[in-house]
Amino acid sequence: MIKTFKMKMAVALLPLLALLTGCSDNIAVLNPQGPVAREQYHLIVWSLIMMSLVLAIVLIIFIYVLVRFGRRKSKGFDPNDTGNRKLEIIWLIVPVLICILLAVPTVKTLYALNQPPKATAAAPAALNGSKTLTIDVTSVQWKWLFRYPDQKIETVNYVVIPAGIPVQFRLHAYDAMNAFWVPELGGQQYTMTDMPMKLWLQADKPGNYDGRSSNYSGRGFAQMTFTVMARSANDFDNWISSVKNNQPALTHAKYMQLLEPNTVKPQEFSSYPAIVAKDFNKAQMDAVMNGESPEKDSMPGMDMGNGGKGGQK
Repeated sequence: MIKTFKMKMAVALLPLLALLTGCSDNIAVLNPQGPVAREQYHLIVWSLIMMSLVLAIVLIIFIYVLVRFGRRKSKGFDPNDTGNRKLEIIWLIVPVLICILLAVPTVKTLYALNQPPKATAAAPAALNGSKTLTIDVTSVQWKWLFRYPDQKIETVNYVVIPAGIPVQFRLHAYDAMNAFWVPELGGQQYTMTDMPMKLWLQADKPGNYDGRSSNYSGRGFAQMTFTVMARSANDFDNWISSVKNNQPALTHAKYMQLLEPNTVKPQEFSSYPAIVAKDFNKAQMDAVMNGESPEKDSMPGMDMGNGGKGGQK
């Protein structure tokens, strides 16, 4: 009977193997292309090792109990049995040790990632002597705005960075809460109104890396993607010069259009109006447009209702 059951299970599970043909070995999270992603990758591997160890021990004990005691007749309940002190100590200490082995490297990594990675290339001339690049990121439904405060340019739905140079992304949301994620370069970080967040990333070598939102924010969520283009120092300098010399300025009217909830193609601008650098959220911008004071509000972007329009009414 057991053999018949095993045969039925094998026949039932065999078609599921066909699903494996749709799997890919190109998993971005497991393909780190920068020091930040690499640290997080090592943490993932360490966690998997610990979990596999726990699973292996549980399965070994499970099989041992089945084989050792499965065919024996039970002695029944012993009312005088007070337990096994040694076993109780073991199954108390082991989980604590596992938690420590997971917590210590996790905390160390988290603190380490709050600091800029070590540069592995010469800084471009466009950084004006700085060893890091700062980019202000604004999530808007359903697009990403990238502002280079030192270079005074702006891009939409794509960002260019110098390879081998630490880049600090200063994140905030205009409307709905979102999440900024470039899997091959590092973990995700939330964007929220009135709560600036920071994220350090760095690319090992020139290349294009896919980025996207990892927090559902309404009907245009699937199109809320962007590209991180890592370039050599010379190419980065040339790109900055090209944008400054050949692209139009971002006007106030165009900026207000970008703040509308829609999807757009990648764009670049040679300069931007002063209001862009104020990082207003929607409620504050509405107040400014109505001639009122842009006071801090109660974080409208945290509202995920209203059809995914955040604080929009």
